[in-house]
Amino acid sequence: MDFNIQSTDKGSKARAGIVTTDHGEIMTPIFMPVGTVGSVKAVHQRELHEDIAAQIILGNTYHLYLRPGLDIISRAGGLHKFNGWTKPILTDSGGYQVYSLAGTRKIKEEGVTFQSHIDGSKHVFTPEGVMDIQRTIGADIIMAFDECTPYPCEYKYAEESMHMTHRWLKRCCDRFDTTEGQYGYNQTLFPIVQGSTYKDLRKQSAEAIASFEREGNAIGGLSVGEPAEMMYEMTEHVCDILPTDKPRYLMGVGTPANILECIALGIDMFDCVMPTRNARHGILYTSEGIINIKNKKWEDDFSPIDSNLGGYVDTFYSKAYLRHLVTSKELLGAQIASIHNLAFYLWLVGQAREQIINGTFIDWKNEMVKKVSTRL
Repeated sequence: MDFNIQSTDKGSKARAGIVTTDHGEIMTPIFMPVGTVGSVKAVHQRELHEDIAAQIILGNTYHLYLRPGLDIISRAGGLHKFNGWTKPILTDSGGYQVYSLAGTRKIKEEGVTFQSHIDGSKHVFTPEGVMDIQRTIGADIIMAFDECTPYPCEYKYAEESMHMTHRWLKRCCDRFDTTEGQYGYNQTLFPIVQGSTYKDLRKQSAEAIASFEREGNAIGGLSVGEPAEMMYEMTEHVCDILPTDKPRYLMGVGTPANILECIALGIDMFDCVMPTRNARHGILYTSEGIINIKNKKWEDDFSPIDSNLGGYVDTFYSKAYLRHLVTSKELLGAQIASIHNLAFYLWLVGQAREQIINGTFIDWKNEMVKKVSTRL
């Protein structure tokens, strides 16, 4: 994997770059739709390509390991062949799912024992095993196995967890570097910075993972309930330490305003379930603000969902029609809303990229943060 920075913003730490993988290029800053079980919910691959213009999607190691299972994915020829997505894929390590299964898992130095949410069966994830699983899934970018600490988190626990994550990273790198991909293309391993909301721990962690000199780095353990300003503080602190010539991926973030603010701090890659999850509940993100399409005020609004975005979904369907579908619990409503929200997120980071290249990012960002945070 290669990363080339094309432009940097003079008024902030934002940058525009290109990540090159064996499955194609990714123009940064970028938002990555989340395809937990090998599909982005309610969205066809064709729509991801054409209507949303996604450049990379995510898969989830924990979920894909449990179902359909590695045997099926391997026999299909990897996740790309299995789900028909021809562009880059990133898989997480399962660390966040382990975090969310607090009542049914045990963490030890060797790894994590957990119970399946599907049938209660017991499984073990180790750093080595997670590398093997992600080799079999076949993503272009795979994540190191880590522990995501909750918020709030006591300092002692955060420190011990961080050091274990670093030890696990060494084991991940050793396994990754002594194995090969199964499908004839290259894979890249990203380490993950942890340390909760403690600046000294974040500094230690950022320095530790930077010393492994991988092709890219991720920041984890944020967007887990801490105040937004605290997330920004930790993100800026870590970005100032991580190498500038490698992509930085902020995991699980976030709202449109979060993304814009963190682009300004030097983040290149984002993912979040928010656009699709909220779409299924009738929440739309637009270039003018946030819409709850269930509200009666949209009942006879026959204007396009968001004419600024262009594209088939946003100019063909009206707010009134989408409201009718959503309030009727029609499946098409969730599909249209999901496509719109993802298209908006991709439009937003695309606009940010253009502003960075044009040297006008910071003023545009400040204005857009106000707009995208407004409830209409």
